[in-house]
Amino acid sequence: MRKQLTYLLFFCFLSVCSFAQGQRAAAQEPELTRILFVFDGSQSMHGRWQSGTKIDIAQRLITKMLDSLQSLNATNTFQLALRVYGHQKPVPPQDCNDTRLEVPFAFNNFARIKKKLKEISPKGTTPIAQSLSRSATDFPSCENCRNIIILITDGIEACDGDPCAVSRQLQKKGIILKPFVIGIGLDKNFKETFSCVGNYYDATDENTFQTVLGIVISQALNNTTAQINLLDQNGKPTETDVPVTLYNRTSGEIKYSFIHTINYRGNPDTLIIDPLVTYNMTVHTLPPVMVDSIQITPGKHSQIGASTPQGSLDLQIAKSKGYKNVQAIVTRAGKTETINVQDFNTTQKYLVGKYDLEILTLPRYIEKNVEISQSATTRIAVPPPGIVTISSTSSGYGSIFVERPSGLEWVIDLNQNLSRQTFGLQPGDYRVVFRSKNSKETIYSKSQKFSITSGSSSLVKLN
Repeated sequence: MRKQLTYLLFFCFLSVCSFAQGQRAAAQEPELTRILFVFDGSQSMHGRWQSGTKIDIAQRLITKMLDSLQSLNATNTFQLALRVYGHQKPVPPQDCNDTRLEVPFAFNNFARIKKKLKEISPKGTTPIAQSLSRSATDFPSCENCRNIIILITDGIEACDGDPCAVSRQLQKKGIILKPFVIGIGLDKNFKETFSCVGNYYDATDENTFQTVLGIVISQALNNTTAQINLLDQNGKPTETDVPVTLYNRTSGEIKYSFIHTINYRGNPDTLIIDPLVTYNMTVHTLPPVMVDSIQITPGKHSQIGASTPQGSLDLQIAKSKGYKNVQAIVTRAGKTETINVQDFNTTQKYLVGKYDLEILTLPRYIEKNVEISQSATTRIAVPPPGIVTISSTSSGYGSIFVERPSGLEWVIDLNQNLSRQTFGLQPGDYRVVFRSKNSKETIYSKSQKFSITSGSSSLVKLN
């Protein structure tokens, strides 16, 4: 039964792994998975456990696992390495630097690892923190690799180090993913000790160790499936065609970035993603929607939801010589943070809600509490401008103001180096105030009213 279970685990691994590789290869170059075994070679591994000593059982079962891996047709998609601690210096005295990379990363180095495992004779202490720290240099530089540590130990830290702090630091720097920890015959009370280091598995007996080893290897080498449901106001996954980014929550690194897609069956498309990472997700709607601490269950199709109900804002203005590129600054109603600067004569999606628009015509004006509704289009139309030409006998200093009930409101300054200037202005009543550069007395300032209607042209002479 135990043998059948082991074969079942690895056949499952092979089928899922092949499927994942085929799917990912169609979209992008797959990551290289690198697994570093950090193996306990300390004196306590001589202890009796089930049918023999811990070291003998661990050596035999890991060798069996390596044989199964070697038989796969996917050995060019992962590399293995072996670091051992507590195997070089006997205790006493205690040597907390007794840790060494015995087999560096390479493809198809199964024989070297098996040979080294057989040579290990436990004798020393248990410097777990030091071994994890040193493992950072075991992974050669690589831009498209996922680095995994599998720590196999029968004891806790014996050198006053802090394995949890070291693990967190390595994960935060993006050097490794969250490690796997397999405890061989450890007291159940030690589970909390290792849960902060990584994903802890308690191997209470030989059968459990063999099963756990297969599960851990399968999780380390396989991706799993997930779908992202972008929910509308009715809780239905109908929103789509939006950029989505998944970040490694611990390191902050971008893991996946793509355009959300509804597939041919009308469902959110299935993704193949790494289940060993806890994710933060940003859906790049306007404004963006964030979902934190997303955890994927290995081997199980996961559904990730985000509330993203959207409608559209359509800004329209008739083409005119008076305006080239009119834009509107879009903010949440009552807020000051800019969400977008939208061009007129375009349509843009926004989350359902109310928005304020600062429309950058001359003069600017504010459209408050513009409501965006689910799957609807809200249209804001601005009248085309009129054209005014300001002409003077010489250049000078001046400004154009629009007349409001509350008084004059500044619109734009005149170019002090030009004597003739043209502006596109929204319909309304205006006043230009001007003084020639040659005039050195305030009394020579001029103030002249004029009116603008859509599509009209007028000339204002400042004689």
